[in-house]
Order: sequence, then C-alpha cells, then structure tokens
Amino acid sequence: MNRRRLLEALGAATAVGLAGCTQSQSTDGGSDDSGDDAGAGGEGASPDESGEVVRGPRGEVELPVPAEEIDEVVGKNDIPAVTRPVFGPDWSDAEYDLADEDRVVGVVRAGEARAYPLPILDWHEVVNDTLGGPLLVTYCPLCGSGVTAERRVDGEETTFGVSGKLWRSDLMMYDEATESLWSQILGTAVRGPRTGDQLSLVPSTITTWGQWRTDHPETRVLLPPPDSSTIVPSAPQNYGIDPYAGYDDSDDIGVSPTNEFDDDRLHPKTRVVGVATEDAAKAYPFGRVAEVGVVDDRVGDLPVVVAAGAGETLSAFDRRVGGEALDFEPAGEDRMRAGGSTWTRSSGVAVDGPYEGSRLDDAARVSTEFWFAWLNFHPNTTVYGE
Repeated sequence: MNRRRLLEALGAATAVGLAGCTQSQSTDGGSDDSGDDAGAGGEGASPDESGEVVRGPRGEVELPVPAEEIDEVVGKNDIPAVTRPVFGPDWSDAEYDLADEDRVVGVVRAGEARAYPLPILDWHEVVNDTLGGPLLVTYCPLCGSGVTAERRVDGEETTFGVSGKLWRSDLMMYDEATESLWSQILGTAVRGPRTGDQLSLVPSTITTWGQWRTDHPETRVLLPPPDSSTIVPSAPQNYGIDPYAGYDDSDDIGVSPTNEFDDDRLHPKTRVVGVATEDAAKAYPFGRVAEVGVVDDRVGDLPVVVAAGAGETLSAFDRRVGGEALDFEPAGEDRMRAGGSTWTRSSGVAVDGPYEGSRLDDAARVSTEFWFAWLNFHPNTTVYGE
C-alpha cells in the first residue's frame, strides 16, 4: 500500500509536492501551561500523572542507520505536521463529526487532559503542542504506534515535522533545530547531528473518544484544520474519511508490496503493548489480556502489570512502589486493586487508599502498536500466552 497513491485516491493529491523547506509557523500550543513535571524514577510509582518514561532499551539497533535502510515515500512536509494546535470541548462547531468510537491519543499533563484524535493524526502524524512545557504528540498509521515526548532537542525547544521517510515501516520525524532524523517508535535520533539522542517520553493512552471523555470530562480535544494550523499550507482534507481504511485488518506491512511477514504467532496487525529490558522483550496482545483484564508478570527482572480496559485501552506499568512489587487484581472494568488502593487501568493512577495520587511508571515506550512493528525492533521477543 503506497501512501502517496492512497492519499491521491482520496482527493489529497494537491497535498503532495508542497515546498519542503518552508519556514514553520510559531509552535505555541493552545495553552500557556508550563512547569516542571515529576520524572519517573527507578523506585516505581511517581507522585502524579506527569511522569516521564525512562525505562526500556532501543531494541536491536546500530546507529547511525544506513541510508539504504530508509525508504523515501513522499517529500518533506508533504504530510504537514500541526504547529499551531487549537482545542475545544468537542467537535460540535467543526465541519466533521468525532464519534465516541473514534480513537484518540490522550495525555494528562500539568493537571490538564487533552485528546488528539486519530482522524487528524492519520493525516498529519505529528502535533507540536504546549502542555506543561513543549509537547510532541505523534502517531504512525502504518505501525499503529503512538508516542508522546517533550518537544526538546539538547534541552532546547524545537519544532518537529514529518520527513516523508520511513524506517522499518515507521514514521521518521525531523527537528528544525538540527535537521536530524528521528525514529518515532524509538524516540531516538538515528541520523544527523543528534544521532543517539533520545527524547524524554511523556505518558499517553490510546483509547476511544467516548471513553477518554468519560474518564476526563474536562478534557479539551484537538480541532482539525483550518482551526489548527500546519507547518506548511495544507490542502483541505476530509477528516471524516479514514485514509487507511482497511489497512488495520489487512496483511499489508507498511507501504511496500514486497514486505514479507513470516511470524505466525499473531496476525501482523494485532494490537500489542510491548515491554523490553536490557535482556528480554515481551509482547502482550490486547485480546489475550482482555480475557483476564489484569496480568501480573515479569519481563527479565522487571515486575510489570499489564491491563486492558474499556475503550480498548491496553497499558503496561512497572508494578513497583517504593521498591516493592505489588500484586494486582481486577476491580471492575476500568480499575485494579493492589496495596490497599484502587488504580486506574488506563493511566496507572491510585484513586484511593494509601497510595492515592501516585502513578505507576510506564513500562512501555509506545502506547500500543501493531505486532509486526514491535517485532521489527525486537525480533527475539516472546508473546504473552505462549
């Protein structure tokens, strides 16, 4: 499935060929919120929902990535990143409908909840926002992978765009400050001056708009262009149409018809959350986790809890609190119990009891992704349930 042909078939041909070096607009987001956020430590739970993900190796990668491994699919900025996001309580004033079953990337930071709908991210892939500091929200439709991070390179705020290149079928971003190329799934610069640098990740959830709004009734949601602006002028898109319709259920891998998949443990598009340590990697398929709701496990020496909840959420957390591994069990459709507290399955936050207000550290670098994408970076992975 060629992304250029796909977009052209849906009337977006005029989006291809836009000037690749156009200077971006201001990257101010829809909020002036800023401030220091608590990082995720090695002891387990953090004091709020603003922790950063610090655990997890980059998989089997040698840097810099050879140029011959990179596929140039479209031109730089032909898929225009959002640089001036605008938010509202819903899409009631937008030209398109946002249905409860539409999926969103959800972020809670600095006490504010925001939703970034996949109907926008399918067309733009990168959002430069400001929420508790510079925030980068990304989604690769080909890999089904959502990654959020601080929007900084070498400590300085910058703007990210879509390079038009793919590596291992995954989105490659560039930063305006150094023009380095970044792997979205790894959150790492793989070519250019900042090769080897890693983004500071921010927790996020992929769920349905209806479930996110239920969990966060005060949430704001990203509005589609022209309310939000992009890095270069963008042709009008129909955000009510899925440009990748049918892809999620097909056997197609990325954009190349020659891509082969010979692992029969799972369908290549099975949604998984993956956990990796220095000496082990394991994938947890949504369907298998959903059968039991909550899974206590270990990946290498890391004790984890993996939970499936309403809105098809799938999350993995380090289940240590204060250095002690807690034992979790289901407690209703969206909750789990451990240590005398009730915790949310989607965000790992304790809502009552002795740990109220604490947040478990994320054990996964990517919210969820397709099985083939996880396998591309972790060929020696095991699979939960096998």
